[in-house]
Amino acid sequence: MADRPKVCIDRILPRDLMRLQQTRPMRGGGRRAIAPIGKTWMNGSTLRVRFLGGARTEQAVAKEQAGWWAQVANLKFEFNNALNAEIRIAFDRNDGAWSYVGTDCRSIPLDQPTMNLGFLDGGTAAHEFGHAIGLAHEHQNPAGGIQWNETVVIREAAKAPNFWDEATTRHNILRKYSAEQINGTKFDPDSIMLYFFPASWTLNGIGTKANEVLSAMDKAFVAGAKMYPKTGATTSSAVELMVNAKKPTKASIGKVGEEDLYRFTASADGRYVIDTSGSTDVVIKLFGPNSETALIAEDDDSGYGLNARIAADVVKGEYFVQVRHYSRQSGTGKYSIKVRKV
Repeated sequence: MADRPKVCIDRILPRDLMRLQQTRPMRGGGRRAIAPIGKTWMNGSTLRVRFLGGARTEQAVAKEQAGWWAQVANLKFEFNNALNAEIRIAFDRNDGAWSYVGTDCRSIPLDQPTMNLGFLDGGTAAHEFGHAIGLAHEHQNPAGGIQWNETVVIREAAKAPNFWDEATTRHNILRKYSAEQINGTKFDPDSIMLYFFPASWTLNGIGTKANEVLSAMDKAFVAGAKMYPKTGATTSSAVELMVNAKKPTKASIGKVGEEDLYRFTASADGRYVIDTSGSTDVVIKLFGPNSETALIAEDDDSGYGLNARIAADVVKGEYFVQVRHYSRQSGTGKYSIKVRKV
């Protein structure tokens, strides 16, 4: 059993299962993947948490380790057991440890868990809350250098405590993300998002260690521009967009990784179009109604040229729009944005 670690199960939405990972030509050569909708919550969000069972001691561990992330990221967790909480935690010992990733939690029926803490060894709860705020497994980092002995991994993962078939093992352990699919750093052997894997599972005899606390890179990454910076824009400072304004609002991505936030009010039910103009390649997300965590849609290049465009049928309420450059690594530039009811 010591050589068969407990490993987190990566939960995937039904719409993403068995989806072909298409690619398209990338400006300047190469290919870029078309990844599923971005998983990060809006910067500064308050995520409500509901416990679906669990002893007080188990709940206390979950609260404590969720707080590790809240201390460094511009996010808050509110353990209020709201019926429509974004994060809903079960403690089924027969179902392992797992979580849906980031905003995928909003697609799960409210009577079902978005996370399970079937065991609470070490930093397991912190690991699962890492998924809940949008982080992936570190061993699937494309910059990672783990040399898997696939035959051994598949054989051992089929035994207790995981009992995985080959497809599940390949998905949860062996498969790596492409570099274009993630916002990432170099491989971090100390990350809380990396589980222990024995040396016997590798070709070169180099395994990984169990990490029970957030690493320095974990903290820096979630607090950085690509995730949840404390100094980043939040909904309280969102710029108001007037629906059907005569002129678009001019703006710019002035710093690499910057995200601009806007709000507008839909005074009547109907179809609203949010689009950008200019030569800067931007990505936009739409949240609402009256919610900074309910992601409605995301778009990259549906507008003219490199511009983004979302057309959505919405009900009356307040909506938030998040704008960023396509390239989180180097992108800056001017753009304009407008909202109209059609």
